[in-house]
Amino acid sequence: MSTPRASRHPSGRRPKRLSPSRVGLYAFLLITALFFLTPLYVMLVTSLKPMAEIRLGNIMSLPAAPTLDAWTTAWSRACTGLSCNGISAGFWNSIRILVPSVIVSIMVGATTGYAMSFWRPRGAKLLFAALMVVAFIPYQVFIYPLVRIFSQVGIANSLAGIVLVHTVFGLPTMTLLFRNHFASLPLELFKAARVDGAGFWRIFLQIMMPMAVPIAVVAVILQVTGIWNDFILGLVFAGRDNLPMTVQLNNVVNTTQGERTYNVDMAATLLTALVPLCVYFVSGRWFVRGIAAGAVKG
Repeated sequence: MSTPRASRHPSGRRPKRLSPSRVGLYAFLLITALFFLTPLYVMLVTSLKPMAEIRLGNIMSLPAAPTLDAWTTAWSRACTGLSCNGISAGFWNSIRILVPSVIVSIMVGATTGYAMSFWRPRGAKLLFAALMVVAFIPYQVFIYPLVRIFSQVGIANSLAGIVLVHTVFGLPTMTLLFRNHFASLPLELFKAARVDGAGFWRIFLQIMMPMAVPIAVVAVILQVTGIWNDFILGLVFAGRDNLPMTVQLNNVVNTTQGERTYNVDMAATLLTALVPLCVYFVSGRWFVRGIAAGAVKG
């Protein structure tokens, strides 16, 4: 028996291809993209121009004779104060600060979040509330007390001091992320592991952490971005021998001796932003998965 024609096709008028709402949506997306991409375009083309071409004032024009001299100068010869060794030293200082700070803060935050989700030690709710309160207090409030404490302990102006600062300030957010993620997992999974005789660390390392890869990627992105882009903490706690790349960039851009080399300034800015950009491009898909897997769940 054949199906009537009316039941095989949906009723109603076929929607238009370009409705006013769709046109408005596309216009909004285009304006937003231009808003964020135009400064990036200006920075990129300016870094590829020689100074003679920059003086013409055509800020939006493509370089007539592209050159990477500004990039090499920014990396190895730009003046960052009294020294003119470029921002390469700041890059390696930022790497030395970034790697241990990210690893330690994520591991401690994951362990704390796991303990608060399943083991529930005495005072866990009070500790979690305290962490959340501290997370919303501006870290500038803690700078002077920490400077005094670090000077008494003997780790002021050192690599250990700046790593400890980034680790401590990252713990509330890392604990919140992992605690909410672990709380979204089935409790029966934890109980089954306990029945099989697994202890605290075995459950954490062999069961929970393999299931927390998406949220761990979210944590890595947040920590890498926050630590790499930090300026004030690196300036205060790192010391002269460990100044991160952002401080070196500030010294390059604000140098007033001689001619203002805008192409070098733009190249140094882009070099400083490369690491967070690469992290986002490489792990953007995992970031979305991690958010959906429990980063905003309570």
